[in-house]
Amino acid sequence: MKSLLTRIENYNNKHRGYVRKLFVVAEVFLIIIAIPIVFLFSNRVLELNLVIDIPQYLILLLIVLISWYIKEKINAQALLPRTQRYLNLIFKSSRSFLILSLVVLSSKFIFGLNNIPVLFILIYIVFFYLIILFGKVIGYRFLKIYRANGYNLHYVLIIADGFSDQIIVKLMEEKEWGFKILGIVTNSKLISKKYGDRIAIIPEDEDLMPILDTIVVDEIIYSKYKIDEKQVKSVMSLCNEVGIIFRLQSTVSPIEHENFQFKTLSESKYLRLVDGPANHYSLMFKTISDYYVSIMGMIILSPVFLLIAIMIKLDSKGPIFFKQERIGLRGRKFTLYKFRTMVVDAEKKLNELKNQNESDGPVFKIKNDPRITRIGKFLRKTGLDELPQLQNVILGEMSLIGPRPPLEAEVKQYERWQLRRLSVKPGITCSWQVVPDRNVVKFDNWMKMDLNYIDNWSLTKDIKLIFKTVRVLFFAEGR
Repeated sequence: MKSLLTRIENYNNKHRGYVRKLFVVAEVFLIIIAIPIVFLFSNRVLELNLVIDIPQYLILLLIVLISWYIKEKINAQALLPRTQRYLNLIFKSSRSFLILSLVVLSSKFIFGLNNIPVLFILIYIVFFYLIILFGKVIGYRFLKIYRANGYNLHYVLIIADGFSDQIIVKLMEEKEWGFKILGIVTNSKLISKKYGDRIAIIPEDEDLMPILDTIVVDEIIYSKYKIDEKQVKSVMSLCNEVGIIFRLQSTVSPIEHENFQFKTLSESKYLRLVDGPANHYSLMFKTISDYYVSIMGMIILSPVFLLIAIMIKLDSKGPIFFKQERIGLRGRKFTLYKFRTMVVDAEKKLNELKNQNESDGPVFKIKNDPRITRIGKFLRKTGLDELPQLQNVILGEMSLIGPRPPLEAEVKQYERWQLRRLSVKPGITCSWQVVPDRNVVKFDNWMKMDLNYIDNWSLTKDIKLIFKTVRVLFFAEGR
């Protein structure tokens, strides 16, 4: 069943990817053509007598495109409810564009765009905001139809009692929400009798872990009339371990038949999700900083990238970059990029060296690895080999600061408590990365350092890690 559901999900993600790319291309096109349209409008209708300063307008366009890209990435990560209303969509879009406006206006003074009036920038932003908002409303309607036809589904388990009938019916009837109920965890005879012939019924005393290990589950929805605090904490802990979304819909989150909307529980009198930082604004600042710093870093460090590429090519045969599949947020697979630091057939030689492994965990580490090239030793020592991962940050797969992304083979050997390090985005640098002689750190201690980072995360801690990383870079305190 797992392989079948995985194929279905891959199929859905493939089609969803095409739709997203179509919307992205359309919005970028609108952002670009909006400048000449607004320029002509400002000169001929408003008679602003604007100067045609192509470099300044290109800088403005670049700033807008970067800010728009970051806005879209943050909005995509927000995971807006599938049940949201159009007014909610408009409100969230308006808030995002207000922030974008402030960023672009600030950039005018930072970059000295004196030939571009503030009025032009405001008209420009309002113009493409209205066009893009119209497109989003149409797109949101399209996604509803898309989900109603069986694409982009979320597979859910519902923890229910005799009072949960309305929620179950609503999820089954509202096809456009895209929820697929795989099973109902309940002791209710009423629910079992009504849905047992269509949906798997799971007794409440049954261990959910083997089930989650067997089938693909995106969310567990707790919808009992009265909260069993012990049960909720147990299920939340389980979701936290394996990276499944937990939602609560009960008396603490009342529903109305006409305005039915699921809300993810973030904090209440008795309950709290502990799979990530709770400070929303600090986390948003971290995300925005990740994108801006990475994009500017790729631009500013491009000469360094070129120099390293030349050195790698002169030192040994093979590609400049090394690509490897890693495990990211909540078990998502992605391709990690690094500067190549080993000989081309390094993976083949790994089996010959496994008996020399100096690490006590599932990772492979030896101090004088014969597969590492001469320039590779320098790049690893300074951490410069990780620079291409700025691209992973721009793609939204990684963060600047966070636990290092593991290999799938390593994750398969994790103990349950160690899986929680996958509850946040992996990072280019982390607490372990800045420890002198980090290869001698025991694997369990490494995992505890990552979990300590997650549990006690703050912007201040990230800033300190950045300074420590710079120190490692300049004083070569790494591997």
